[in-house]
Amino acid sequence: MADAKICGINSVEALDAAIEGGARFVGFVVYPRSPRFLTMDKLTALARRARGRVETVLVTVNADDAQLGAAVAAAEPDWIQLHGSESVKRAGEVRAFARRGLIKAVGIARREDFQTLPDYYPVIDYFLFDAQAPQAGLPGGNALPFDWALLKGAEVGRPWFLAGGLTPGNVKDAIQVSGADLVDVSSGVEKAPGLKDPALIAQFLAAAEV
Repeated sequence: MADAKICGINSVEALDAAIEGGARFVGFVVYPRSPRFLTMDKLTALARRARGRVETVLVTVNADDAQLGAAVAAAEPDWIQLHGSESVKRAGEVRAFARRGLIKAVGIARREDFQTLPDYYPVIDYFLFDAQAPQAGLPGGNALPFDWALLKGAEVGRPWFLAGGLTPGNVKDAIQVSGADLVDVSSGVEKAPGLKDPALIAQFLAAAEV
């Protein structure tokens, strides 16, 4: 059983399905190249609807202070997720914008990739482990799974999310193999890129609780 984050929420229907299904977190993407990108008006409306009902996460990629300031003002998020190549120094700077703290995404392909984690301990509250992005791809796992067994018993030092290629059909196995207490899904509950399916969201959340 794991708590879940439904990421890339961009409609009222998807948001309501996540909340009604028992998601602990929802993610709002403000990276312009993402098919799940939210304008500031839409971000404000969805964040307002979510407030007090679910923990909200502002998902950013190498955002500068002006971008962060505008998005934080629009969403008033609980958490900020760093999904780019943000350094420890930059993470410390972004922390000042966060109400509750930071989530740092880390691409994992082998056990050696965990060696970078301790440097982030002073400024990061959660890690999110994803497949490493293809050279020419968008940041993130691009719906690709990695070897979940790498996480079993790994010394991570902070609570962590499992992400990358999760679906209603495989999330139960992913939890068992990795030992994850937290899971994150985006494209795995979509009918098309950026188009969330409320039925798939409900199925994913039910499967994560088994």
